[in-house]
Amino acid sequence: MISRGTPTTQVGARQLMVTIGHEPVHRYGFHPPGDVGGVEVTTWSALSTRTTVELRRPHRTDFHQLLLVDKGTTTHRVDFVDHPCRPGTLLWVRPGQVQQFGANRRLGARLVLFVAEFPAPAPPLSALIDDPLAPTRWPLDRAQRQAVGTTLDALDAASKDQTTPTGIEIARHLLTVLLLQLAARQPARRDDHTSVYTRLHAELERSYARTRRVEDYAARLGYTPRTLTRACLATVGRTAKQVIDERVILEAKRRLAHTDTAVETIARQLGFTEPTNFGKFFTRRAGLSPGAFRTTTHTSR
Repeated sequence: MISRGTPTTQVGARQLMVTIGHEPVHRYGFHPPGDVGGVEVTTWSALSTRTTVELRRPHRTDFHQLLLVDKGTTTHRVDFVDHPCRPGTLLWVRPGQVQQFGANRRLGARLVLFVAEFPAPAPPLSALIDDPLAPTRWPLDRAQRQAVGTTLDALDAASKDQTTPTGIEIARHLLTVLLLQLAARQPARRDDHTSVYTRLHAELERSYARTRRVEDYAARLGYTPRTLTRACLATVGRTAKQVIDERVILEAKRRLAHTDTAVETIARQLGFTEPTNFGKFFTRRAGLSPGAFRTTTHTSR
């Protein structure tokens, strides 16, 4: 999971964003935790009309979103990767990821908004929610689409009745069933390399702004640098140093796209003592300067 500090939430029907750390994140009017219940089912068209957020602009949320396309096609950008969507495509956008909705006002799609703490405890589900290798795009075949759709219909009805403890529990368990239907499609990954990579990923989420040295991560996790690199190569086809640098670049891109924070400030937030060093680091790995990336991201949809 992505650690972003303590949310500051003002509960109110018209509130559209909160602050995580120093970054505004969009809520779409969805407020859990703090309100009754922890899941909401809505539609693309309803979401478009109830928020002042320009959904085609880069934005982040602090909750999970499932989007199931029922009719039409679109392209949904998540962390700067375009995902083509057609009927039967399910997307899972996780807290902290930067997303941009595609252009299709007649798109038929349902969305499930939920906080990670709301589903009922289940080991396969816990692994999926925290899985750094879980996909964003889930193409469903006809049988899977029917099964997911049936559960989603039931969850939609239950989510509207979260006013009693019983209603909340029904919604909680239907959401759990929906997520377990996805977990069942995930391949089993229990080898030693995956375990090492998962531990590195978790430590990286905590420490990417403090160090970019493989040796530091190896020391914290009790491995050798060589072990970390072998695990990364076996799991994702990249060295440990590449994995670490890519996480820093991803966070830089997120902040450049989602905020108006000065490049110099972002550099300091990510642990660079000199903005020029950050500029060189970013340009070498992203292929363009931080300023050029920000401009391109804001004009490319």
